[in-house]
Amino acid sequence: MRFRASLPVFWAENPLPEGRFLGYAGPMARDPVLTFTQKGIYCPDGDFYIDPTRGVGRALVTHGHSDHARRGSDSYLCTHAALPVIRHRLGRITAEGVAYGERRQIGAVLVSFHPAGHVPGSAQIRVERAGEVWVVSGDYKVTDDGFCEAFAPVPCHTFITECTFGLPIFQWQRDTLVLADIAAWWARNAGEGRISVLAAYSFGKAQRLIAGIPPQGPIYAHDAVQEVTDVLRDQGYPLGPTFRIDGTVPRDALIIAPPNVLNSDWAADLGPVSVGFASGWMALGARRKGVGAAFTLSDHADWPGLLHAVRETGATQVFATHGYVEPFRRWLAEAGYDAGIVR
Repeated sequence: MRFRASLPVFWAENPLPEGRFLGYAGPMARDPVLTFTQKGIYCPDGDFYIDPTRGVGRALVTHGHSDHARRGSDSYLCTHAALPVIRHRLGRITAEGVAYGERRQIGAVLVSFHPAGHVPGSAQIRVERAGEVWVVSGDYKVTDDGFCEAFAPVPCHTFITECTFGLPIFQWQRDTLVLADIAAWWARNAGEGRISVLAAYSFGKAQRLIAGIPPQGPIYAHDAVQEVTDVLRDQGYPLGPTFRIDGTVPRDALIIAPPNVLNSDWAADLGPVSVGFASGWMALGARRKGVGAAFTLSDHADWPGLLHAVRETGATQVFATHGYVEPFRRWLAEAGYDAGIVR
């Protein structure tokens, strides 16, 4: 069964029975707190959207990645920690930041932001109306990477969860093991006179690597990485020195760059290099084509992490979005959840 923009109809025909919340008590309303529209997740009682797909009047934003924070809205609300990157990426906007856990009354609902563990400043958004609580996860991971704010489960009746890696094949190693593998690869390349070029997304993953890889030489950053790194460093995130590429790069250097520049003239001009890629998608062999070294490191929850997050909320209604939604919805339904999909 798939639930799209017709959620209010579904809810009227199939209301959740009272008293079925695992460890979480509270009344259930017949009409949903959040609805699913072509513009994104909408709260009628607060007249706002969460991570809207296009410009709206009021946008509540979980974090600064471009598929969640988009241009064109009249106003934005996010965490204090997310706001500098969002301003950097979106330019001149009307925006306000709030503290984690701070409650805001918006119309007839109470709203608060809670750590998602995805990237610096990322949040789950909690929406409460008359004792009924819905939580939108945004992107998240449940393991603490020691860099960004650690994930905190939020009890709720209904949980809207991402499932980017919503298949059992996705199960991550500990960060320390992956970072040690990257450091060893970097050392081998330096010993052979090759610059190490590591592809990583410019916001979040790149800075996690800069903060976590054991230092053994200079770290250089592509401009797209360096700009975001400077913003986060100014906020006080623990980031060591990085250098812009404005001339010859020493052979013992590590360069962190966004994946889209690997086949560009920029990369061709560096000289002898060894190319690696740090991503959760490196768990799939087909994704490794054209990459010399693949490191499975993700800012999203793996399969066990997703299951843990769902259980910790105590929710009985769960909607899957962003990823392997159909397999994950099917697992949820078989496990006894009222499960649906947000497209």
